[in-house]
Amino acid sequence: MNKSAQPVRFAISGVGHIGRRHAALVSRHDGAELAALIDIRADLQPGLATEFPGVPFFTSLEAYLHNGPAADVLTVATPNGLHAPQAVAGLRHGLHVVIEKPIALHKADAETIVHTALQTGRLVFGVMQNRYSPPAAWLKQIVDEGRLGQVFLVQLNCFWNRDARYYRPGGWKGTQALDGGTLFTQFSHFVDLLYWVFGDITNIAARFRDFTHAGLTEFEDSGLVTFDLVRGGSGTLSYSTAVWDRNLESSLTVVAERGSLRIAGQYMDKVDYCHIEGYHMPELAPTNPANNYGAFQGSAANHVQVIENVVDTVQRRSTATTNALEGLKVVEIIERIYALR
Repeated sequence: MNKSAQPVRFAISGVGHIGRRHAALVSRHDGAELAALIDIRADLQPGLATEFPGVPFFTSLEAYLHNGPAADVLTVATPNGLHAPQAVAGLRHGLHVVIEKPIALHKADAETIVHTALQTGRLVFGVMQNRYSPPAAWLKQIVDEGRLGQVFLVQLNCFWNRDARYYRPGGWKGTQALDGGTLFTQFSHFVDLLYWVFGDITNIAARFRDFTHAGLTEFEDSGLVTFDLVRGGSGTLSYSTAVWDRNLESSLTVVAERGSLRIAGQYMDKVDYCHIEGYHMPELAPTNPANNYGAFQGSAANHVQVIENVVDTVQRRSTATTNALEGLKVVEIIERIYALR
């Protein structure tokens, strides 16, 4: 870290599992400082006071913005449906914002975030942690370099377990208003990977089923989506959270003019197959372990790189890895898929 640079001060809105991880990573980062914690659940305060001594706690974002200590960045880790209004409030207050996935549940709300960021001259960072995994970065590089030639087929499979241990009665998860759907909460970072590497999609067709979540959620647990890539080629996205007991896999298979590859594992954490004309597969850095939520697991825990990127960008030593426009595109693609429900 540049010792002359002031630490980047973070206020964190939403101190559930992911918000608490943001807080822990900020408090451990040399170039960052934890300025405030915000959550409507006042009962969290005693535990947070022990974990993060001396950090003030507020029970609403409004209370923090009116009376809280100064910060540079607002991290929004609240339920999905609150992401957009809280991000806009932070931007209008002059803060840069970090928004957990998805940045919004509607394209119109994501557009409001983008416009507000432009008006206020603040930065917006979307948390799309798959971009930091070595297999994803490698895939992006070889596609950008044109090593595969024309892409023919892209197949994305996301088969996870999310049962009654995850969707608890009375919580926000599983509600249409605050959760938005399986593609938003569970798999938006895989849609982001698809868009980041292969670009936009068109000619979407989809089928949705609800096999095991009828009493748990207000939306589908499984979907079969087909599409064409705007740049050429076609693709499928098959997803389900009805897998029994534990996650099965997330995988991405590519069939192209000059080769084929498959990234797989429970969290798309290893290159399973790579056969490309005139190309020798390099040794990749190991992928971080999965986020552990107790009874169930999520994708690779790459939040440390997210914090690193925010600090470096705010201190003008780097650029945002995931910007608001890309976050908007992911919301728009999911909204176009869900328009077929």
